[in-house]
Formats: sequence, C-alpha cells, structure tokens
Amino acid sequence: MKFSNGHWLSKEGVSVFSPKEAYFTEVGDTLVTICAPTAHISHKGDTLGGINLRIQISSPAPDIFHIRAYHHRGALRTMPRFDLLQQDNEKLFVRETDEFLYITSGSTTLELNKKQWSIRYLRGEEEITSSKGGDLALVKTAWTGLAYDKGDGKDTYIRDEVNLDVNETIYGLGERFTAFVKNGQSVTIRHEDGGTSTEQAYKNIPFFISSKGYGVFVNHPETVSLEVASELVTKVSFTVKGGYLDYYVMNGPSMKEVLEKYTSLTGKPALPAAWTFGLWLSTSFTTDYDEKTVMHFIDGMLERGIPLRTFHFDCCWMKEFHWTDFVWDSRIFPDPEGMLRRIKEKGINICCWINPYIAEESVLFDEGCEKGYFVKRSDGSVWQWDMWQPGMALVDFTNPDACKWFQSFLRKLLQMGVDCFKTDFGERIPVEDIVYFDHSDPEGMHNYYTYLYNQCVYDVIAEEKGADQAVLFARSATVGGQKFPVHWGGDCFSDYVSMEESLRGGLSFQMSGFGFWAHDIGGFEATSTADVYKRWVAFGLLSSHSRLHGSSSYRVPWLYDEEAVDVVRFFTRLKASLMPYLYANAVTTHETGLPMMRSMILEYEKDLNCKYLDKQYMLGDRLLVAPIFNDRSKAQFYLPAGVWTDFLTGEEVISADGKWVEETCGYLDIPLMVRENSIIATGKCDDRPDYDYAQDPTLQIFGLQDGATAQTFVTDMSGRKVMNISATRKGQTINVSVQAPASYSVVLVNKKAAAVTGASFENTDKGCSFNGSGNQEFEITLA
Repeated sequence: MKFSNGHWLSKEGVSVFSPKEAYFTEVGDTLVTICAPTAHISHKGDTLGGINLRIQISSPAPDIFHIRAYHHRGALRTMPRFDLLQQDNEKLFVRETDEFLYITSGSTTLELNKKQWSIRYLRGEEEITSSKGGDLALVKTAWTGLAYDKGDGKDTYIRDEVNLDVNETIYGLGERFTAFVKNGQSVTIRHEDGGTSTEQAYKNIPFFISSKGYGVFVNHPETVSLEVASELVTKVSFTVKGGYLDYYVMNGPSMKEVLEKYTSLTGKPALPAAWTFGLWLSTSFTTDYDEKTVMHFIDGMLERGIPLRTFHFDCCWMKEFHWTDFVWDSRIFPDPEGMLRRIKEKGINICCWINPYIAEESVLFDEGCEKGYFVKRSDGSVWQWDMWQPGMALVDFTNPDACKWFQSFLRKLLQMGVDCFKTDFGERIPVEDIVYFDHSDPEGMHNYYTYLYNQCVYDVIAEEKGADQAVLFARSATVGGQKFPVHWGGDCFSDYVSMEESLRGGLSFQMSGFGFWAHDIGGFEATSTADVYKRWVAFGLLSSHSRLHGSSSYRVPWLYDEEAVDVVRFFTRLKASLMPYLYANAVTTHETGLPMMRSMILEYEKDLNCKYLDKQYMLGDRLLVAPIFNDRSKAQFYLPAGVWTDFLTGEEVISADGKWVEETCGYLDIPLMVRENSIIATGKCDDRPDYDYAQDPTLQIFGLQDGATAQTFVTDMSGRKVMNISATRKGQTINVSVQAPASYSVVLVNKKAAAVTGASFENTDKGCSFNGSGNQEFEITLA
C-alpha cells in the first residue's frame, strides 16, 4: 500500500505518525517495552494528548526478534492466529545508555536510537537491515486533526519498513507467478483464484527472505500489503489495516538458516509417504468417464510399462450440482467399493477430489443448515452464492462439531479404500456480512480459512491411515500449511509460457517455507502439443511430486503420440530409481524445512549469476535440473563453478568460474547435472517409488576433488537413516566408508582404479565399480 507522493510528501488526505523518541523503556528478562511518542517531548505539556505507539520486543529463539507495535491496546482483536510453535522465552541481553538501547538475541543485536528513533539490526558489526525514522508509522487516510476522532477505524493503517542495501534482492511471499525476484513489485497477501498467469496467488505467505541472509515474517493472517522497492526503491514496506502490527526479523546468517528458523517457528513440512513420490494420473476435470474408462487408463499405463502409483478421481466422481456431498454418482459408478478394491489390487493408491463448499442440491445441505455447520450472515441466515455451485454454502471450520461432521464423510471414504484427498479451492472466502462460529474476524479468515480446511482433512487421514501415510493435494495455503503437504500449482494453460510460470511460482513458493510441490503435467486448460507434453513430463517427473492432470481433455500419453509413451515411461522409471536419493532429501526437508526443489540462489548464495535464475533448480542438494521451454529442443542453463557430470550420459563439464551451457536435447534427455563431490544413491527398483532403498543400492561417486569429502545417507521408507556413506580424496587415494545393513555397489564415475583394498573391482567405460556388504572401509588407488 502506497501512502507517499514522491519522497517528501504524503498523498492528499494522508497523515503519518511515526515514533520520534523512546520516552520510557521497561526492560525484563524476555521482554522490552517502549513508550514511543510520535512527537518530540520537550516539556510535560507535550504529553497532553497526541498519538503514542507502544513497542514490545521479544525473542522466541536465538537470532529472531519479535516486534509488536500497538496504537490502542484496548482494541478488540478477533483475528485468527497462526499456529506458531515457539513462545517468546529467549533471554534477552540488554545494555542501555542515554542515547541507545542494545538488545541481543543469539549473535544478533537490535540497536535502538532512543533520541532520534531508528532501529538497526546488527550481525556482529555488520548492519543487516534497519528501520529508520518515519519507517514505522500509524497512518490515517481520512484525518480530521483530532487524535481521538475515530479511533483505529477503517481509515487507519500501520506499517513498518526495512531498508535495502546495494544489490539486495527479495524472494518468497508465497507461490507468486510474477518475477522471481520481488524487487519492484507491489504484493498483496490475499488469496485469490486467479490461475498462474496473473499477479493473484492461491498461496500467499507474508514472509520474505533477503539475499543478505535475513527474513521478515509479518504475523498477520489478514490482508498484508507490501511494497518491495516499489514505492520507495530503497525499502520494503509492509502494511496492515488497524492500529496493531506484529512481525519477526530473523538473522540466518545464510538464506538456508533463515528458512530453518522460519519453519521452526511455523512448522516443518511433514514427511510424505514414499508412494506419493510416484506418478499420479487423473481423470481430468470435466471429461466423461466411468469405471470402464478408469480401468482402461490404469491398465493402459501398466501394459505400456509405465509404473503408475496413484489414480485420482476429480470432481465428477460425484453427481453434478452436488459438489460436495461425498456420494459416488451411482449412474457411472454403481459399485464404488468393488471398483476401489479392483484398483487397489493392481497396486494403485486412490485420491478423490473434494472442496469445502456444500451445494444446495447436496444431500448434506439441509443437515448442515439445521445444525449450524455453515458460515452465516449477520442476520443468522446461511451465507450462500451461485459461483462454482448454485446455492452453495461454506463449511465453518471454526466450529469443532462442523469439523467432525465433515470428517465423518471423509472417514467413510477412507474406510472404503480411498487413500487421500485433493483439497481444492479455499481461496474465494467471503468477508462482507459474515459471522463465524467462534466470531473470528472475516478479514482474517479470508486467508486463514485454508489452514483450518486442510488441517481438518489431513488430521482425519492421519487418524485413519496413520500419520506416516497422510497426504493431501492442496491448492491453497497460508502460513503453517507446509505441515500438510503436498501442494500443487493450480490452473495453468498448456504451453511453454505456462510451464515456465509454473516453475517460477513453485520456486517462489518453496522460498516461503514449503517443502513439497507439484504442477499439472501437460498443463490444465486446453490441450498441449505433443512437444510441450513431452517436455513437461520430464520437468514434472523431476519435481518432488508428479501428476498428470487436465481440464477438458485426458492426459494419458498415448493420446499425444507413441513417443510420449516412451517419455513418460523413461522419466517415471528414472524417478523411481532415484528414490534413495530423493527420499533422503525428503527427510532433510522434513527435518530442516529446506525445500526439495531449491532455487539456485538458495543453494549458491555467493554466486551473483544465480540471483535471478528461475528456469532451473536444484532437485535436492546435488542434482541440477534445467527443463526445456521451447519447441527447438534447445537447453540453456547455468553451471556454477565446479566440475559437473551429466547424470544421464556421464559427460563431465568443467565450469571454472561459472558457465552458461547450450545444448540440443532429445525427448528422452534433459539437463540433469550432478555437482562435484557428490554421492548419489540409486535403487535396484524402477517400477515403483516405494521399496527397500537399502537393499542393493548403487552408490555413485561424482567429481570427487582432491582434499574433499562427499557424504550421504539412505533411509528406509519410514525416513529412518539405515545407511551412511562417505568418501574422502587425498591425492590419488580415495577412502570410502559404508555403514549398511545389506549389500550394495559402489561406482566411481569417470575414474579408473589401479587397486581397491577390501574388494575386487572392475574398470569400465563408466568408471570403477565394486561390491560391498555391511559395514566396510575401502581404499581406492586411482590409476
């Protein structure tokens, strides 16, 4: 939200009240409270009226400052609150002089100038960022000149700003399809159902991360307006309506550590079950299908050697005008229990589409009205409208009984054989003339509703299937939604531009605390060319989660061409073979909050060439993926400094100081590059994603440099680490240590051995290979 008219003036009718000094300070072990008048106090008469702000500073964990600014503390606050996991119990170390107040948490210090209000955040002697005089402000947009005229009504806002440094770039703020670097953008944190080609977003997260290694989390579920170097080009401002502002400043000092701190506060991503990483196939949205169609698609995939793992029924498993009532349409599915059983017998898991809307034709509508399970208007009537489903009502998830009621129908489906749900929608939540069961503020519930909706569904799956099997396929999300994976990118078109914007949005989303992400392979709206479909398949099956889904047309590969069948088969099996590596990275995501699909700047913070890269990414910590976004088969990607190896061909590329690469790729190819000093564990199985990863894996050592050590681990399907592997090179000697419960193979890629102590070996065109079993140490002398 913009209040200024250039640098020196405010817009007409706007009055800005900023702290001028710290008049009183109260220092406790875990809380510092400051009385901050918005005018300088030169004598006691100056205290007779005027606007004061009360500032509270605390810390939930080392290197995190929690800032709260109040105007009228007696104001009624009915906003829902994010489910934060840390309390502000960190001891603060405070030093005060006549002019300054120094507050330290961990290795980070907040320096407050008490005489001329300003705040600096210091990492040792280095200034991370600052909030100068005039940045924190109460803003009145219809000011009459009286401090007591309207209180903090609809014309009152409160904002703060942090200052940007030279060459500083800002990332995150949710799944945004605009430019990856947010500098220059006005961003509104407000959920909308706007597709993937506009400034609107399904997943708005009021958290951003800076290339300087700090992050800011605005702790407000309602609409937050940000100007990211777009009003004043040296600042990021964040504004909310009313007279209360709550935010956190986090010092990493690295961007990865910022994400770890943020997700320790808001929740780590849950670990999805191994089967969820396989290929999902959907009925698509408005297509015609029955059991015969479904089984034809499933059998067609399996007969063609494509290891399908999950089948998804989209909306039309229910009767039209009845969404949602959780009742199978008996006209096309006369025996749903038998059908689900027959699908499960083929080793396929099952997902069903749902949303939180109950149409007037639904068999649930009357009961929901009678028992008060729907969101209401202020006159006590049920809120309804005619968009999406005629006369639809909205389940009130602030009502515990409504949650249990909604879950009871999901529970029946789970007991019938359904494994998980696609939790669609949750963005178009009304705010005018709305009353919730717990009287939550409708403005806050607009964004927060999706959290309660997805939590309700996730919890019942966990209860019925076990916490280790719970998974969603969700479109909307807010802060904390990462605890209920997986999320997908929403409704994109079926062309290269939409494929590119999907990746850009996914990378932005995964810079916002979310760990697992998918997109509609082949695009959702319309039908892609076979060329686009095949390129999107490679991208989709080198994403954390992979689903073929469309709107009005099917997404089975043989409807495009026979080569598409080969492409889907190849990349589905490639992903399955990579599961020991991928699932180890999924465990890391669950434990640390670092995403599986990482932007290049997150993995290579010091490489300035990576700051704006949004058409390639790191899949886990060792593999670089560069999808192809054109019909000319041209790949163009950047390799940071180091020795890189093409995973598919074994070809090495030396990038001395960072290097751009262009190459031509067939449809069974994609730039999939392994960074130096890597150990990639691959599995013996390529026909399903869930298998024993520690049984006969191949441990491939790539680009091990003199003096370097490479390490990795392998887990079982519960996420428990069962193998640890390391390799250290000194000159022409490589020492490999393996702790394992069973047998394995080791491949030293592109290297020949003269001798291997502890095993017999073989030199081939691909490198040196040998076998081992259990806990062993090997010494390799290079030829």
